[in-house]
Amino acid sequence: MLTKRPFLWAALLLAACVVALPYSTPLFASLFPQLDRPLYTQESFAWLLWQHVLLVGASSLMALVVGTAVGIVITRSSGQSFKPLVDSVLATSQAVPPVAVLALAVPVVGFGELPALLALGLYGLLPVAQGTVSGLQDVPALQRQAALSLGLSGNQSLRYIGIPLALPVWLSGVRTSIIINIGTAAIASTVGAKTLGSPIIVGLSGFNTAYILQGALVLALLAVTVDMAFEVLARRLACRG
Repeated sequence: MLTKRPFLWAALLLAACVVALPYSTPLFASLFPQLDRPLYTQESFAWLLWQHVLLVGASSLMALVVGTAVGIVITRSSGQSFKPLVDSVLATSQAVPPVAVLALAVPVVGFGELPALLALGLYGLLPVAQGTVSGLQDVPALQRQAALSLGLSGNQSLRYIGIPLALPVWLSGVRTSIIINIGTAAIASTVGAKTLGSPIIVGLSGFNTAYILQGALVLALLAVTVDMAFEVLARRLACRG
């Protein structure tokens, strides 16, 4: 069964890595004999993983709700006039580096998770909004005409025709947004948030390659696992369609 489900392999490998890392001092000591402390021990990797997932989950939820709502509004006849403005704002938000957003947010809201939440939420908006807009605009005209022929209102047509048909494209945008946020959330450790970026930041500041490798390994496995989970979800959605 596992050979047919790479997602399970990735999830098991992530769990095994988090469990095994606290006992891997001999391995990293042999790989980096010049280091006095070859294993990151300030926080457990299980706790850092949990904090990372919470931060990504909260920021992605914010991006999902706002991005989906914005995408729906600007595809409606009453909101199409705002589309150029919204496209410009979203493109600008994606062009601004998360580090710059963090630097601007810290003087206002302080250090910790809140500036990271704002930066990641802003950074994840564009893929969700684009997926929503693309999905709704790709609904065939024949389907729209059929909804009108059945006497469905605009909201009913959106609910029963537009959203179900746009769901695969929307899911692709959500997938992109979350994967981007998983990697970008590591930068949040520069403003005091505890994430899987903490070993990387400490390693960079202390010239400890082992710390960098440990944090990057768990971070990469998390991204791969989540991406494969979305792949499974997309396939099930396609089968239902």
